[in-house]
Amino acid sequence: MQWFGRRESSNTEEGSSGGGGRGFAFGGGILGIVAAAIYFFTGIDPSQVINQTQGNSQQTEQVNSESAGPDNNQKKFARVVLADTEDIWTKLFNDMGKTYDKPVMHFFSEGVNTACGQASSQSGPFYCPGDQKVYIDVSFFDELTNKFGAGGDFAQAYVIAHEVGHHVQDLLGISAKMDQARQQLSEEEYNKLSVKLELQADFYAGVWAHYEKSMKNVLDQGDIEEALNAAHQIGDDRLQQQYQGQVTPDTFTHGSSAQRMFWFKKGFETGDVSQGNTFTAGDLN
Repeated sequence: MQWFGRRESSNTEEGSSGGGGRGFAFGGGILGIVAAAIYFFTGIDPSQVINQTQGNSQQTEQVNSESAGPDNNQKKFARVVLADTEDIWTKLFNDMGKTYDKPVMHFFSEGVNTACGQASSQSGPFYCPGDQKVYIDVSFFDELTNKFGAGGDFAQAYVIAHEVGHHVQDLLGISAKMDQARQQLSEEEYNKLSVKLELQADFYAGVWAHYEKSMKNVLDQGDIEEALNAAHQIGDDRLQQQYQGQVTPDTFTHGSSAQRMFWFKKGFETGDVSQGNTFTAGDLN
């Protein structure tokens, strides 16, 4: 992805604390207070991930090799991606006769307090509708490469675009309907519904990628393959098989590898927001 030297979003902040209050976060698959986040992000026991990766000293992949250092460059990259989501979703919302209110990206390290509760870096990136912020510890980008086998800058861009996709859902009123459904459904029923929400965020990430190519013209050869590989590598079935030795679809949080790849690809190929209905009739009344 051609990103270096391009516009960076000013809608970012840093710190260990966000807002107070309660709510539920998307992207990490977390309901209520954000805790035990690897479990909710992947559907697996976090100790299994941590134990299998302790002692690994693999070299981290930097977004850019400039002398400013990986952390600074990763934040620059994230701000460029966020800026592109602002431009693209502003246009798409205008086309729908709506106003796109830009989210804030909050950089944190180790832990953070949000309007959806407290989170640790192990949660991975997530979106909190309570304060309309995308939360990210950029060290996750290194884990994406070294732990999950999803390297490349556009794999990282896909993760950001997925979280912004949750913001789009919030603005379109889908998040509010999910909150209502949460009060009415059993945990098992709601979990199935939340998978559909996550797949829709993958679709919206694909829509964004469509316009990164057609409107921004900043994609390099292989970028879409990087995003699809990331969707494959962090599919619930693949992660559960890798860390648990078995697949339990009832505990999926984000969808299978095939589902995640399908919906991202559909968004990329169509660029049509209206084709991203991952829900069936009656899911969200």
